[in-house]
Amino acid sequence: MRFITLFVNLYPVWIILSSALGILYPPAFLWFSGRWVESAIALVMLGMGFTLTIEDFKRLLKIPGSFALGFACQYTVMPLLGWGIGRVLHLEPGFAAGLILVAACPGGVASNLISYLARANVALSVVLTMASTLTAFVMTPLWCKTLAGAYVEVDALGICLSTLRAVVAPVLIGVFCNWRFPREVAKASVYGPLVSVLAIIMIAGSIVAPNASKVIANAGRLTLALTLLHGLGFVIGYWITRLLRFHDDIARTVAIEVGMQNGGMAAMLAKNHFAANPLVGVPAVFCSVVQTLLGSLLAAYWRFRPLHPSDASDASVTSGSHS
Repeated sequence: MRFITLFVNLYPVWIILSSALGILYPPAFLWFSGRWVESAIALVMLGMGFTLTIEDFKRLLKIPGSFALGFACQYTVMPLLGWGIGRVLHLEPGFAAGLILVAACPGGVASNLISYLARANVALSVVLTMASTLTAFVMTPLWCKTLAGAYVEVDALGICLSTLRAVVAPVLIGVFCNWRFPREVAKASVYGPLVSVLAIIMIAGSIVAPNASKVIANAGRLTLALTLLHGLGFVIGYWITRLLRFHDDIARTVAIEVGMQNGGMAAMLAKNHFAANPLVGVPAVFCSVVQTLLGSLLAAYWRFRPLHPSDASDASVTSGSHS
């Protein structure tokens, strides 16, 4: 188990190494496409479903205010940031569309761990990740069509169906299995993070492999674009919540949920629905590395700044009331 924990914690390193291998020896990943990519992300989302319970859904009734704010920020702040940053940096159409795709995806699974490390509201984090994921089949293609349609042709219906098949359905199946077979799921869940990391490694390599020269030529600009996207997502998510006078732990949670995206899902959609423009998937690779590094640094900072007792809400009963 220590090996699994160490391997998972080092996943930004494995993303970088798989990307380097994709550049140096493309045949290592060129075969990993189509159904392989969709199946890989489905396994990741099934693992997420294994961690959820019926009680997580019931929490929605207890945290209406903070939940509504977090959900609204997730699907407005990030897509608009992605679009704006692409225009300011004058990214070429494929990269600009890829940045919007990343920004229009739901919150990343890693956000729950980052929320825990940052002393944020983990229950709210889980609920927000779950809700943004289950509604992604509508929100992601909607934003992509609206904002990225000017750059590349967007198959909104195809994205919707792929998201239902590879993201929403596996999560619901995982929740059902956890409800009906909790002991078996508990045993399998131990290996969930390992499977997720392996899947993301393969997807990252498969995106970089056919675009090696473009990735190298644009590495600096893409790193800047993703740093701005996730960094501003953290900052705006936090301060919007604080300005509305929510507790600090709620603000931390919303910041993390807004700033961290499901890069694996973005990569899968890019591979399956933007084959005519393979550059669309490249920002998703940078996303996985950049958001993890920024999120980890933010979590470390907040962990050493404990919440004041009068400015922390109960994770199980937070109602979104103002401080």
